[in-house]
Amino acid sequence: MNLLGPDADTVAPRNLLFLGGTGVISAAAAQRAVVLGHRVTILNRGQSARSVPDGAEVLHADIRDGEAVRGVLAGREFDAVADFLTFTSDQARANIENFRDRTGQYVFISTASAYQKPPTRLPILESTPLKNPFWQYSRDKIACEDVLFGAYRSDDFPVTVVRPSHTYDHTRVGLLGGWTDIHRMRAGQPVMVHGDGTSLWTVTHTRDFAKAFVGLLGRPQAVGESYTITSDEYLPWNQIYGLFARAAGVSEPDLVHVASETIAAQSTGYSPHLGPSLLGDRAHSVVFDNSKIKALVPGYTATIPFADGTREIVNWYDSRPELQVVDHEFMALSDRLISWARGAR
Repeated sequence: MNLLGPDADTVAPRNLLFLGGTGVISAAAAQRAVVLGHRVTILNRGQSARSVPDGAEVLHADIRDGEAVRGVLAGREFDAVADFLTFTSDQARANIENFRDRTGQYVFISTASAYQKPPTRLPILESTPLKNPFWQYSRDKIACEDVLFGAYRSDDFPVTVVRPSHTYDHTRVGLLGGWTDIHRMRAGQPVMVHGDGTSLWTVTHTRDFAKAFVGLLGRPQAVGESYTITSDEYLPWNQIYGLFARAAGVSEPDLVHVASETIAAQSTGYSPHLGPSLLGDRAHSVVFDNSKIKALVPGYTATIPFADGTREIVNWYDSRPELQVVDHEFMALSDRLISWARGAR
């Protein structure tokens, strides 16, 4: 009996290398690969608090130290290398040299925020232009893709690009203020929501992402291609905040809408990253077409609704009071902008 679902057809074990392997996305993918019977090696610095799955081999080296990487991987080859750790074009060039003759497929994890912002049409496809004038992180990922696809065209470097959007697990409170917003809801305080709360957002549980991601590893027809991997569930931000509120036991959260541009302009002293990530991603409606990955991995369907995901997240934090950290700078920012928004009205 196949206990892993229709997308988990029996396949010959593949020899896989995960660069990272202990992040929100990579840990779930590594776990699924092990469960499916693949031979999984994880390469990282060994500094993460998140454990690696039982049955995976672990090697320690700093991916930025090419000599160290080549040393621990000496004489080894892989069916696929999954790179969760590359963020700049220089790092991409270094990994081309590290893995050029070591793998049949090099899977680069990019980002769906690289797609055109604001989008001129929905749903977003793999053919949607890559352009993000708001967020340097996204532009750096685009530059990585340019380098890697250039190496594919000129030297047959076996790259596959994967673009996930907002992918979460039990540790990620996907609100503007993270756990601080849950704290505010439970305390009866108003919570700041960007824009008018009606823009659409796509959220994907990491266990769902892993089903599609592991399914493309070692697939020669994926080389030279890019794939979006997300859920097909998209929700307005008002509903996302409402689902978190319900999971936290709050029936009527006090949501106050503040223009995204205002939040970005006023948050620079709090965080230099909040504004760019907001204007370069969350402020825009994003709905994705997953037809391409579904054609490659038959049976792939994201099956975890975000209503269940929010309960999983809040329950996990409720069982760990020491992690319920309130960001007092974000509290002050929220109070100031909510007061301004209500005064303006």
